[in-house]
Amino acid sequence: MRKATTLALLATGLVALGCGAGSTDDATSSKADAGDAKGDDKPAKVAKIGQPARDGKFEFTVKSSKCGVAKIGTDLIGAKAQGQFCLVTLNVKNIGKESQMFDGSSQKAYAANGTEYSADGGAAIYANKNAETFLNDINPGNQVTGVVVFDIPKKVKLAKLELHDSPFSGGVTVSLT
Repeated sequence: MRKATTLALLATGLVALGCGAGSTDDATSSKADAGDAKGDDKPAKVAKIGQPARDGKFEFTVKSSKCGVAKIGTDLIGAKAQGQFCLVTLNVKNIGKESQMFDGSSQKAYAANGTEYSADGGAAIYANKNAETFLNDINPGNQVTGVVVFDIPKKVKLAKLELHDSPFSGGVTVSLT
């Protein structure tokens, strides 16, 4: 009887360890890994200005990109660029089944040499007439249009954007050239 109880406990422990190991692997895999598993030989689709591109619950359409802006806002309040501001006008549509918050700080811009630039959320407040454009949840089927601002060196030209529905998503690339 004692051997049977010991074997039963040992078997239960091994099953629990096996289940836990599988859970750990699934929890650490990312959306990017899942995307790679579907077709390693297929290059990622790159959208252009005016073309919709999807990442997670959002469909992004870059309307325009304007660089060389030295200051945003009014004479009384605003933001001055360290180098130059690049203003990216973006439409974001929620294609999911739950509300989702657009986070401007999750968006990235890249120069042709691969240098990554983060969005400037402080300057974006002055670039958007409705300061809450990207601060509220976007409900399913709804969309908002606003400006994401990047402060980059004066002589740099942006080549592409990497847009994300959340800080942890794989992202989608939009070419600016």
